[in-house]
Amino acid sequence: MKVLLQLIAFIILLGTGCVKLNAQSAGVTVVRLSLPEAIMRAQGYSIDAMMAKHTYLSQYWQYRSYRAQMLPSLSLSGNIPNFDKSYTSLQNAVTGGYNYVDNYAMRNSVGLYLQQNIAATGGNVQLFTGLERLDQFSPAREVIWNSSPVSIIFNQPIGGFNQLKWDKRIEPVRYEMAKYEYLESMETITTTVVGYFFDQLVAQQNLAIARQNYANTDTLYKISQERFKIGAISKNDLMQLELRLLNEGMSINTNKLQFDLAAARFKSYLMYDERDSVMLKIPENMVDIEIPIEEAYRLAFSNTSFEYRHRVKKLEAEMSVAQAKANRRPQVNVYARLGLNQVSETIGGAYHNPLDQETVRMGISVPIFDGGVAKGRVRMALSQQEVTEAELDKDRIDMKQNIYLKVMQFNNQNKQCTVAAQADSVAAERYALSMRQFAAGKISVLDFNTAQSERNSAHADYLTELQNYWNYYYTIQRYTLFDFLHMRNIAHGFDPVSLEK
Repeated sequence: MKVLLQLIAFIILLGTGCVKLNAQSAGVTVVRLSLPEAIMRAQGYSIDAMMAKHTYLSQYWQYRSYRAQMLPSLSLSGNIPNFDKSYTSLQNAVTGGYNYVDNYAMRNSVGLYLQQNIAATGGNVQLFTGLERLDQFSPAREVIWNSSPVSIIFNQPIGGFNQLKWDKRIEPVRYEMAKYEYLESMETITTTVVGYFFDQLVAQQNLAIARQNYANTDTLYKISQERFKIGAISKNDLMQLELRLLNEGMSINTNKLQFDLAAARFKSYLMYDERDSVMLKIPENMVDIEIPIEEAYRLAFSNTSFEYRHRVKKLEAEMSVAQAKANRRPQVNVYARLGLNQVSETIGGAYHNPLDQETVRMGISVPIFDGGVAKGRVRMALSQQEVTEAELDKDRIDMKQNIYLKVMQFNNQNKQCTVAAQADSVAAERYALSMRQFAAGKISVLDFNTAQSERNSAHADYLTELQNYWNYYYTIQRYTLFDFLHMRNIAHGFDPVSLEK
């Protein structure tokens, strides 16, 4: 039996890494992280951080595109070359008969447009200059130039839906919302890190405790063997201790597997190399603070994306109603062009003494009967607007409830952590005492096992309370974008320029 126990001990030591290798020769980097360091690493290198950045940049460029619509735009258009050699049908103006004639010509043109959209009316005004050349090859060679030195073109829809007007109301709000949503994504990463961090920390502590328990029980087992030889301990107690030693050996392997899995998930999230060894420090910098519930409410509704998100949804619902109503009305489009024009056989002559050019055109579209389709769309839009209002009201109520719950839990959690820390300390002291008493033969194996189990349970409870403390705190920080530990407004310190470069 002694040989069997020695063999088991060797296998456990070999499998769990207690037989240490040179880390540098194995190419392994040992990284020791605190919770703030892990959070900083995740916010800088994780895939979630990259996705949050590019989601914000997508909204940023959408806003830039909207702003560009409000600025003048310059464009060049043309047809070079436009050659045609074919038979074309023409109608005789006197007889009304058709005849085919040979069309052998090339028409080249170029134009320059300067356009400005008008958000208030939904129309646009253009400044145009253009030149056209007509080369006639048959029946005689002839060249004609047609110039438009300057023209002002005005397009104005009347009674229709004005998309530019609504973009002007919605897009700036959507952009501001994107800034806060980016910060909230960073805080969501923080809460994710807390979960991964404590998953590995608990596994790390369980493995360390399992190894310590095995070493302590092995020492006591050897002492008990000597006491058994002199009849100071019964065979039953010796076998019970031996069984405890075997179970703790298996516990090491189980906890080592759990630690490896938790560490692999955490390293993957933090973008560490799989060969790196990440060891975690127990957070000890808890601060006894109490978060005012009214202040948390105020910050949650004024310092986050909450109000911006609600404003965007309300505006989008109003826009849908306006669009549905506009589609029921008569649609009028006015086109006007005022400028100069001249035709000549030379390019210089085409710009000499230009003549007036005026064009005015108005198109109208009046819905007469559509079977109630347009009316139904208006009713649908109005109904959806009411649903949106109800959803936003419920969202506000749910938000207040969540904040209230988390703030109450956090304000009570410091006491929980204090009690759990005291219990952990007492249980550890009692376990050390029980080891000495068992070695001296003053307590039974059952008493020793109880002390060890209670020590394990107390330490696990302490880590759980620590995790709850930081989880509650960082959840509130995500809801409010305010660092209550350092009294710092996270939103005020955000510089979007660093992301937009």
